[in-house]
Amino acid sequence: MPAHVLVLGGTAEARRLAADLAARPGVRVTTSLAGRVARPAAVAGEVRTGGFGGAEGLAGWLRTHHVDALVDATHPFAETITASAARAAAATGVPLVVLRRPGWRPGPGDRWHDAPSLAGAAEALPGLGRRVFLSTGRLGLAAFAHLTDLQFVVRSVEPPEPPMPPHTEVVLARGPFTVADETGLLRSRRIEVLVTKDSGGEATAAKLTAARELALPVVVVRRPPLPQGVTAVPDVAGALERLGLGPG
Repeated sequence: MPAHVLVLGGTAEARRLAADLAARPGVRVTTSLAGRVARPAAVAGEVRTGGFGGAEGLAGWLRTHHVDALVDATHPFAETITASAARAAAATGVPLVVLRRPGWRPGPGDRWHDAPSLAGAAEALPGLGRRVFLSTGRLGLAAFAHLTDLQFVVRSVEPPEPPMPPHTEVVLARGPFTVADETGLLRSRRIEVLVTKDSGGEATAAKLTAARELALPVVVVRRPPLPQGVTAVPDVAGALERLGLGPG
């Protein structure tokens, strides 16, 4: 049984995993948050905030704090920290578990257009609609800044910073949102196309249902691949099994 688990967090799955681990006698859990959100949700166990300084810095932290297992439960698009986690685990011999909720899949009535990146999504937009609900996070708006002929609605927990498209309305709100919420937003802003990352899970899927019901096209930015040789588990139960821990 690992005595000290470091969880690279920021997701609902990371919080659930930390709560399970913190409740187990003899297990110490530390959750690391990137620090991009001013008021993050409460997390059980110990919490640290900020970067490590790349793979070498993370490896040093694992050694200094005697970490027995590393769990990467970051967002599916946190490509840099996932790569650093894989390198740090390999350098230190600390077992790595990657926790990723399954991605979304289109169903009957969906009008999805896959994009390999934010830049690819921006390239696809002019042929799909002029009024865009951009639901890709506040840190990726620069990829759309050159689209001066389109009008964007961006929803974010905290105000985004430039560069961003010149015709952008920012809606500050924190989810989860219901299908009725999303349908109301799409209708009131006269949205013609939705852009989203393939985050997966139920927490942010209501917008996809609303888009389907309104017959709107959706540009879905697909996830970056995991580092070579790394496989993921889909849920907290799978992570606990990889850690050698049964149900709490």
